[in-house]
Amino acid sequence: MTVIDVDEDAFQTEVLERSATLPVVVDFWAEWCGPCRQLGPVLEQAAEAREGKVVLAKVDTDANPEISQTFGVQGIPAVKAFIEGEVVAEFVGAQGPSQVEAFFDALVPSESQQLLAAGDEESLRKAVQVDPKNVDAAFALAQMLYRKGELEGALELVANAPDNYRADGLAARIELEQAGDQSVAAAFATLDSGEVEEGLDQLLAALESDGSDQERIRRVVVAILDELGVDHPLARDSRRRMSAALY
Repeated sequence: MTVIDVDEDAFQTEVLERSATLPVVVDFWAEWCGPCRQLGPVLEQAAEAREGKVVLAKVDTDANPEISQTFGVQGIPAVKAFIEGEVVAEFVGAQGPSQVEAFFDALVPSESQQLLAAGDEESLRKAVQVDPKNVDAAFALAQMLYRKGELEGALELVANAPDNYRADGLAARIELEQAGDQSVAAAFATLDSGEVEEGLDQLLAALESDGSDQERIRRVVVAILDELGVDHPLARDSRRRMSAALY
């Protein structure tokens, strides 16, 4: 079974010993806990998607106070992942589906994550088909299609990905290219040649000109800054220039 109820008598066998053969995620919860009732179905869905690869054990903290005390549970919902009898990952409080999926992926990658890791076009297409919400897979496939000149297919994959700056930046770049915006064409050519600093400077100059495509240019710049990382000196200076141009 993927989801099991565990009490103090069964914890040693069902959690600690079982975790020697596959990961066991323990959900410490209580009937009166509202956030627990919200998180429970999300955990169960993630576990069932990985049937046979992970077990979700549910522990009622009211009925099993000694287990909670042993593992330092001070607030619920509390989730702890066990491998080889040891806690290897944990979080406290209700989490959204994407955070829960990431938690489980770190223990047992989902099918779409495994396909993403393969990285070839066939695998990426299947990853998107298996999990349409896997934005990383959609972005990787969109990049591949973009390089092949299949702009419409690439744009369809990343057209609505505001939570992924790089995917959103690629969508904005495709939209600018389809619109024939000459003010950024040179900047894109410079970036593609590997001259990131110069290409970024050209994009910021276009942004400062306050043209009609300012928002799309901003999205492309944000994507580049996200790839550079927050501590990169070029990123810090560019963020300052971008803010000055917009506000």
